[in-house]
Amino acid sequence: MEIRAKQKFAFGFGAVGKDIVYMFVAGYLLYYYNVVLGMDSAFIGIVLMAARVFDAFNDPIMGIVVAKTRTKWGRFRPWILAGTVMNAVTIFALFSAPKAGDGVLRIWLIIFYLAWGVTYTLMDIPFWSMIPAITRPGKDREELSSLARSCSGVGDAIPTVLTMVIVPVLGAGTAIANMRTGFMFWAIIISVIFVISEIVCVLNVKEPVNTYKKDEKAPGVGAMFKALFKNDQAMTIVVSIILVYTALNMVANLILYFFSYDVGDANTAYSLFTGAAFLAQVVAMLLIPLFRKKFSKKQLFLTGFVVQIAGFLLILLLTFTGIYTPASWMILLLPGIMIYAGYGVLNVIMTIFLSDSVDYGEVKNGTREESVIFSMQTFTVKLASGIAVFVAGIVLDLIHLDTTAAAQSTETLSSLRIWMTVPSVILLIIGIFVYLKFYKLDEKKMDEISETLQKKGLPEDL
Repeated sequence: MEIRAKQKFAFGFGAVGKDIVYMFVAGYLLYYYNVVLGMDSAFIGIVLMAARVFDAFNDPIMGIVVAKTRTKWGRFRPWILAGTVMNAVTIFALFSAPKAGDGVLRIWLIIFYLAWGVTYTLMDIPFWSMIPAITRPGKDREELSSLARSCSGVGDAIPTVLTMVIVPVLGAGTAIANMRTGFMFWAIIISVIFVISEIVCVLNVKEPVNTYKKDEKAPGVGAMFKALFKNDQAMTIVVSIILVYTALNMVANLILYFFSYDVGDANTAYSLFTGAAFLAQVVAMLLIPLFRKKFSKKQLFLTGFVVQIAGFLLILLLTFTGIYTPASWMILLLPGIMIYAGYGVLNVIMTIFLSDSVDYGEVKNGTREESVIFSMQTFTVKLASGIAVFVAGIVLDLIHLDTTAAAQSTETLSSLRIWMTVPSVILLIIGIFVYLKFYKLDEKKMDEISETLQKKGLPEDL
């Protein structure tokens, strides 16, 4: 069972669009409300973290809703389209905050960030749930996962690399008022791209017509939760996702402040650094099918961890030995490339692992819960983002970083360098331990599971 090239392209385009909006919000919401609007960074971090607590209840419920959906258009596509349109509206609202007092702005952030999280969940869970639904374990699934994650990497790169270059252009200047206008217009452009990409996806990626029978009764909520928590392999990957994403999001949130106040160039230098880093990430993702011809998933997964850890430690070494200076910032390109290339490998392999855990769960528990399992991915990705922004917001207060000051103290800059590297290294080391201790789905085990499911009968019609 192979999906066609046209479907792969459409799915990849959808991945680009959804990750453009995700990275725009994850990467620049703190900066927009803190630096542009002048809101307290600790408060922003608390709001974003509190929203993740809400997601702990909301995301699994949405996964169950998707799993219980029965329409002639399938389980996933109606939710992808509806969630996309509503999410685009909330993105515009988040980055077009009214000119009002701090109290109004705080309420505005709370309302529309919660709305953004809910509507993003509506489309993200069914989007990733399609991978195990339209592929079988092995080559086809790994190629689609690699393509989708590579396209996600492109989507991540677009706002990360271009935002601090395009916003001043759209706003006709770098003054606060200009930046405010620029962010609003950039949010509109990103939202339009998002909607177009998902329309292309839902029109071209068809679900198997016999994924479920028309008279089949959807499983109950209790049964779905029970099946999820009995799937030990899915839960292991969920923990890995939290650790890996938090490690990267920590540096992603603080690196803009590093370039603004340490390097002294939040525009050109920052864009070049992130451009090189994301290029490395995308290339690493695209090379996964080639690497898989020589290396096991376990070997690639562990390599991703090691390369990332080495990148973080290299930044620490360069910045504390005097080798790095603001004038020689380009020396940091090497560790940046290492960190994001390693992340690219981990990201693709985790998607494959999570898809494999769906098949494992069906064999072990007798139920196939793509949407419920992938709801945990959506939740954990947003949880990691929330944790990272929360910690970043607190850190900026703890190290006394003053966004209005002409220069920062040596102590502040040294603390910033430590916080954007050491915690990530610790999280990644824990991730290695969790994987080696608890994950059991190697190639041999997945071959056995695939054979069992083929005997049971999987959907052939795409």
